[in-house]
Amino acid sequence: MPSDLSITQHRVTINGHEVSYTAIAGTLTLTQETDKKDTVTEIVAEKPKANLFFVAYVRDDISDEQRAKRPITFSFNGGPGSSSVWMHLGLLGPRRVQMGDAGALTAPPWHLVDNEYSLLDETDLVFIDPIGTGYSRAVSGERTNEFHEFKKDIESVGDFIRLYCTRYGRWRSPKFIIGESYGTTRAAGLSGYLQDRHGLFLNGLIFVSTTLNFQTIRFTPGNDLPFVLYLPPFAAVAWFHGKLDASLQQSLTHAIDAARHFANGEYAAALMRGTTLTAAEEQAVAEKIAHFIGLSANFVLRSNLRVDITNFTKELLRSDGKTIGRLDARFTGYDLGPTGDKINLEPSSLAYNGPYTAAIYDYVRNELKYESDLPYEIMNMQINSNWRFHDFEGQYVDVSETLRRVMCSNTHLKVLVCNGYYDLATPFFAAEYTFNHLYLPAVLRNNVQMAYYEAGHLMYVHLPSLQKQKQDLAVFLRSAIAS
Repeated sequence: MPSDLSITQHRVTINGHEVSYTAIAGTLTLTQETDKKDTVTEIVAEKPKANLFFVAYVRDDISDEQRAKRPITFSFNGGPGSSSVWMHLGLLGPRRVQMGDAGALTAPPWHLVDNEYSLLDETDLVFIDPIGTGYSRAVSGERTNEFHEFKKDIESVGDFIRLYCTRYGRWRSPKFIIGESYGTTRAAGLSGYLQDRHGLFLNGLIFVSTTLNFQTIRFTPGNDLPFVLYLPPFAAVAWFHGKLDASLQQSLTHAIDAARHFANGEYAAALMRGTTLTAAEEQAVAEKIAHFIGLSANFVLRSNLRVDITNFTKELLRSDGKTIGRLDARFTGYDLGPTGDKINLEPSSLAYNGPYTAAIYDYVRNELKYESDLPYEIMNMQINSNWRFHDFEGQYVDVSETLRRVMCSNTHLKVLVCNGYYDLATPFFAAEYTFNHLYLPAVLRNNVQMAYYEAGHLMYVHLPSLQKQKQDLAVFLRSAIAS
């Protein structure tokens, strides 16, 4: 085993039962076969390419035979320049950040507490930091940005999973992948790469805050689809902030269902017509949009019936001098340019960053006993800015066809899609649209399950949602294994 691994033993109480486990923190080195051979042994040489940092949790109180068949779940976040810290210390791992929630955030310094809702009682866990995030780096002499591309990223994470399963004897384990945000894009692509390249078939995919088809979330000229798909999430957010009239404010589900009906029908049809709408028709549609999203009909008219995410997050609470979060619209903040149309300070990401950064630095060194003086790249914005999609030049990124192919070839594969009602980065209605247009054979459509939470992108920062999500994940894993 590599010498930089730190192995420690711990205990945590989950659902009233004590679970003992081993934590492994360190790196695995990815290599590439070369044409050179050792002249004595005739062994093909391997050239190191990158060191991927990971943290794994393996339950102790079972036999080796049971462990070989115990479920294992590989987890990562998105960005694509994000480390795995969010789901690691927010949802799945045995320790979680205590930071409060929207409207009741705690002050620094922040602390970790035992996560009684960890998924470790159901599955072993491996958290992967893609290259350039966390402590993962390309080796000396290799170009880091080589890995910051759609296909290369999938290959490096997929090769890590293959190597981990080989080195730690997990090929007989039921295997799951859980990705969040761009991590769902990566997970869908991985399902194809692992199956095609390594013959590794998955039991389940869990998508948290899903984006598989970027056309559904890109507000670009000529693309009316996002305006339709964002209207029900806008309605949910307006409901949360009490900006709807009494007929819609009676319940969240009522507001969302009514907005879904309008968006799928009259609103989509109106956008298709463009300037062929009469002035009276345009006014009527503007008033209905305003009714559903809590803005003025005049503002909607000035937007040509097309209110994008930036306009909405700036405008909804403008009279209060506040903006709302893109990742979680329950969070509010004070912008530096209150009269402009650009977001300067995004309140939900600001709320998360401090607590999770402090927590991972302290946790890795003091509890997991892994020491490194490298910066732990929580969110590498340079990667986000320079990420490349060579496979999708001239088109929207869309991995839904890969997922459809994998689900049709591995008919046992189950999918769980976790949606936050107040997530405006990867809106729930866009996820619904994507899966409604997957065109799976009828017999396979029940392999996809949708789950919803009254929170945002990181829905697990909301304690009731964390409790519900743990239950949903546990039921999903058991059913996927049983099938």
